Amino acid sequence: MVSWKDATVSNSIAQTIQTIREKIRQAALRVGRDPSSVRLVAATKTVSSDNLEEAYAAGVRIFGENRLQEAQEKRRTLGPREGLAWHFIGRMQRRKIKDIVGNFALLHSVESVEQAEGINAAAEKLGIHQEVLLEVNIAGEASKGGFTSQELEAGIEALDRLPYVSVQGLMTLPPWKENPEEVRPYFTQLCQLRNRLARQSWTHIRMAELSMGMSHDYEMAIEEGATMVRIGTAIFGERG
Repeated sequence: MVSWKDATVSNSIAQTIQTIREKIRQAALRVGRDPSSVRLVAATKTVSSDNLEEAYAAGVRIFGENRLQEAQEKRRTLGPREGLAWHFIGRMQRRKIKDIVGNFALLHSVESVEQAEGINAAAEKLGIHQEVLLEVNIAGEASKGGFTSQELEAGIEALDRLPYVSVQGLMTLPPWKENPEEVRPYFTQLCQLRNRLARQSWTHIRMAELSMGMSHDYEMAIEEGATMVRIGTAIFGERG
């Protein structure tokens, strides 16, 4: 059987994207979901603008960037495109929040109430509502940011009081496991947390989105409810 790493090397980006879309479709159908409910976010850290051109030509419409400066350079190079949206999927430094807010359709990695307050202040100055996801450190790893489940449930009311922050759902980056099946429980836990929060009434919070799953485990994530999968290596190959 050809692995996705081998396929990335042997196929063009367009062919690889077609293969991934079919895997997304099949994963959704296995659990009775509409495949159109899952969106592909191409994780583009260190990917060249030429490769982004190929991905766009192949139908990818969401590019996810980890680094502000790199994103700014690529946006200038590619220019405005029909249907193209940029998401920020990296960890946000406090000093860069004012430059991130308003420049990305969705921020995937809000990791604290304090950070959300900073985003709210920046969005208020711009007169916009910034859409965000709340990052949940579902495994409680010391090396990663994000709310614990308990912190999120304790702080959710404070987040709902921020008028310029529009929470759309949750995101997680679970521990990497050689066997993707071992990651499934983390995806299940995030979906259960989302469902608990969604049963409550909020003013500025929606729990429609689950951003979870990457190149190694996105099929598992879809089976457990992901609405967005962040895929980089499986499309563009190994990067530095």
